[in-house]
Amino acid sequence: MTGAPDPFADWDWQDPGRLEARMERFTAELSEAEGLEQVAAELPRTRVGLAELGVTGIEFAAFTTEHPQGLGTDLVPMRSTLSENGHRTVTEPGRLYRVNGRSLFTQLDITEPLPFEDGSVEWVYAEHLIEHVPLLDAINWLAEVRRILAPGGLLRITTPDLRAYAAGYLAGDEKFFARHRRRLSMMRVGPPMPERRAFMVNQIFYLYGHQWIYDHDELRYALAEAGYDLGLVTAREFRAGLRQDVADLDTVFRSDETIYVEATS
Repeated sequence: MTGAPDPFADWDWQDPGRLEARMERFTAELSEAEGLEQVAAELPRTRVGLAELGVTGIEFAAFTTEHPQGLGTDLVPMRSTLSENGHRTVTEPGRLYRVNGRSLFTQLDITEPLPFEDGSVEWVYAEHLIEHVPLLDAINWLAEVRRILAPGGLLRITTPDLRAYAAGYLAGDEKFFARHRRRLSMMRVGPPMPERRAFMVNQIFYLYGHQWIYDHDELRYALAEAGYDLGLVTAREFRAGLRQDVADLDTVFRSDETIYVEATS
């Protein structure tokens, strides 16, 4: 009697190019929802229009946001599971959808101008997003976020902390790297990672579509280039910040490898 086939038989952590299609399939699975209905054929772009829907802020890189007044967004389209007539709802940019009868979602590309008017939201949250685009695209996106934030509005951004990885490498901190390997095993996106320290540093640069990795100083540089007042940029801790409702969006899953920064407009 043979066992179940190994789903990772042809997986090679050392070949990021071959893994790209695998990662895209994994993301596509995350983007599926049982319920997906179009709420509006045109996305509200003003603060008043968003407020009429109960939206006060935007969570980027989120198919479903846990904030009760949030709008989730992602580059990847969402898809419904098969309906009774065999058709699937697939999101399109510029339209507004409700996911599973609960949270709102719109599909957009952060490398393009954001489709909202100046000062249209009170807060913006992005967890592990900024590292997926080149630095100049990140700066342009940060500038767009500053534009759509109302005066006194809050940006909370999280990203893998290069300093944590460098410190783990130099100190031979196997516990730090072991926690990261366990995270990937729990997500079932591949077989166990190699335990070499050099590999564990390389993977944050070359896997998952990462384009630019930050420490606190590099993130402050990007924010300054985007026009933020560095006097209003603050390093934070996990689930601690100026607005608790926004800080509560931090996920425990990535807390040990993450840098948390807030900036007010």
